[in-house]
Amino acid sequence: MLTRRVRLLAVGLVVTLGLVGTMLVDAPTPTMTVEELLASPVVGTKVAVRGEVVDGSIDNASSVFLIGDGFRTLSISFLDASVSNGLDDNRTIYAEGVLGQIDGSWVVHATVIKTSCPSKYEESSTSD
Repeated sequence: MLTRRVRLLAVGLVVTLGLVGTMLVDAPTPTMTVEELLASPVVGTKVAVRGEVVDGSIDNASSVFLIGDGFRTLSISFLDASVSNGLDDNRTIYAEGVLGQIDGSWVVHATVIKTSCPSKYEESSTSD
């Protein structure tokens, strides 16, 4: 018969292996900037990217908008993603999806889009 110590070690080993296996199978995608993503893009890879919505680029008819980091821009297709009302020009967003290429341009076919909250510290207009 196994001693109490051996049984506890066996249970601990099983739990540890289960946690490690879960982390390896469902490892989160690291978030990149537009510049980092476009430095070495690979079609069909799952990506997570963060950037600022380019002013005037939101096209609800085609469900596409552009994000940028000051140097380069990237198209985000939000056809298959639920988008909050917070999607607006110059707003920082996080998009998760599959990287593809359409007519030579890189596009993320997003399944997840999260918008940043407007800052509660923004200057408010006061009337004096």
